[in-house]
Amino acid sequence: MRTLVRGGWVVGFAGHTHTLIPDGVVVYENDRVLHVGRRFEGAVDAEIDARGRLVAPGFIDTHVHSGHRASHRLITDTGRPDFYGQPFLEITVPREGTRVGGDPRYARPTDADADAGNRLLATFTVAEMLRNGITTFMEFGSQLRVQEALLGEVERLGIRAYLGAGYDSGRWVGDERGRLKRALNEAAGQKEFESALAFIERVDGGAGGRVRGLLAPREVETCSLDLLRATRKAADELGMPIVTHAAYNVIEFYDTLREHRMTPVELMESVGLLGRDLTVGHGNLVAENALLNYSGGRDLELMGRYGVTVSHCPVNIARRARYLDSWPKYRAAGINLALGSDTYPRDLIMQMRVASYVGKVVSHNLFAASAADVFEAATLGGARAVGRDDLGRLAPGAKADIVIIDLETRDSLRFGPVRDPIKALVECGIGDDVVTVIVDGAVRMRDRVVPGVDLAAIRGQAQQAGEAVWSRVQEWDPLGRTAEQMSPWSFPLVTDC
Repeated sequence: MRTLVRGGWVVGFAGHTHTLIPDGVVVYENDRVLHVGRRFEGAVDAEIDARGRLVAPGFIDTHVHSGHRASHRLITDTGRPDFYGQPFLEITVPREGTRVGGDPRYARPTDADADAGNRLLATFTVAEMLRNGITTFMEFGSQLRVQEALLGEVERLGIRAYLGAGYDSGRWVGDERGRLKRALNEAAGQKEFESALAFIERVDGGAGGRVRGLLAPREVETCSLDLLRATRKAADELGMPIVTHAAYNVIEFYDTLREHRMTPVELMESVGLLGRDLTVGHGNLVAENALLNYSGGRDLELMGRYGVTVSHCPVNIARRARYLDSWPKYRAAGINLALGSDTYPRDLIMQMRVASYVGKVVSHNLFAASAADVFEAATLGGARAVGRDDLGRLAPGAKADIVIIDLETRDSLRFGPVRDPIKALVECGIGDDVVTVIVDGAVRMRDRVVPGVDLAAIRGQAQQAGEAVWSRVQEWDPLGRTAEQMSPWSFPLVTDC
């Protein structure tokens, strides 16, 4: 079936860069783009009216963790100073001998409601991404059963996904005084790795090719060197991308430096992990970052030399008083910059804006992190991360992954007059402006409605699940705090009037 999308502004592609086509058209046949230009003279079977709107390639989220992220609500404007703003340590590290309560991602396999809970998280995650114009995503190392739940929703709702169960050689727990303590289990890590391989070999190429596998050693500092080497070997043999968290926080940097006398990036090079198929989550606290006061740093040069992707999640790190320093330095080093959401909201338009604004501030350069730069990161940067030249662009032969964005914002004046649609989108847009999403040539959202998804019902279920998480914090928090102690109300709570 041949369909014509009539713009509006169209984001085309010319060799290595996007182009802007006023009053353009995009024609796709089945799952591939056939034509992009000012006009099309051939016959079509259907037409989508996008006049007055922006027609763009689907966004690629290179850093997703399944869930409604209720636990992150406990660290807004607060946290433990001894963790240096590392959110993972705040909300997923339990007191030794306990598990994070209320979150099915950390439930025991025997817990009866874990599967239902993970299905809710998967539906919430995939529906939110589609609602915000994300057509491809990479999941960053959740447990096997989380991947299984995501797989079901990817197949049902039609998004494109890179999935792979995470593995490591031991996690962090809190000791009797609330201090970090590493609980090593090499045998369990090897078993997780083998299960992860079995999963990706089973699902890779599924859902009509929309599901691909990836390898996900969760964090460099929690994986043994042998496990990292095994990851590289498997990636080479299977031709699959690798994702991991590294160079993300002060503790990780100095702990790795103390143990190995190498930075996390240098350690990855020593085991052969660096390469064009590697996406490093965050990568913001590299040796060259002034916050670390480290002399002789060469992390940027190393990552650039190997063509590594950094999945920049600007909202996540800005909330924790950190930053990527700086956009021009990473680009000049040859690092591929892509965008990820990591936490809530999964709105890559918002991520673009924060990346651009913070990038200018920390670079002391109003030309840094331009609208073009961050839009490219959300599209072409993501495509490079997964080694695809048929994603992140609208060009003949590319996959028909298309988003249509309302520049008139219904009853709002938020955009004002639009001269350059990309600059307007980055400065004024939000995910809610996405009206239509097409993945693999099939309409997955039309007029802001995702078929098969009751957003109101999901919101209600997520609120209930969040309340369960917050009510059980004291069961597992290493310091024994309640949710109110961990995250005081923004203003005094009044309940007796």
